[in-house]
Amino acid sequence: MDTSQTYTLEELKHKSFEEILQTVLTSQQALTVRLPNGTEVVIQPKPPLKPLPLLEGYIPPGWKEAIYR
Repeated sequence: MDTSQTYTLEELKHKSFEEILQTVLTSQQALTVRLPNGTEVVIQPKPPLKPLPLLEGYIPPGWKEAIYR
């Protein structure tokens, strides 16, 4: 499955920047923009962060004061 779309800068000139970003967000695919000089810029959605794990244990009373002594 292809997770990237490639367009030239000329192909995207008629779209607003907001529209381009919304497309990347809703499709959850990277968008590669090929510039006239041949270089490329990749716009991709940031994956959501996983929740932190819950760890067993306890915090002893007075722990904060102890680290500043």
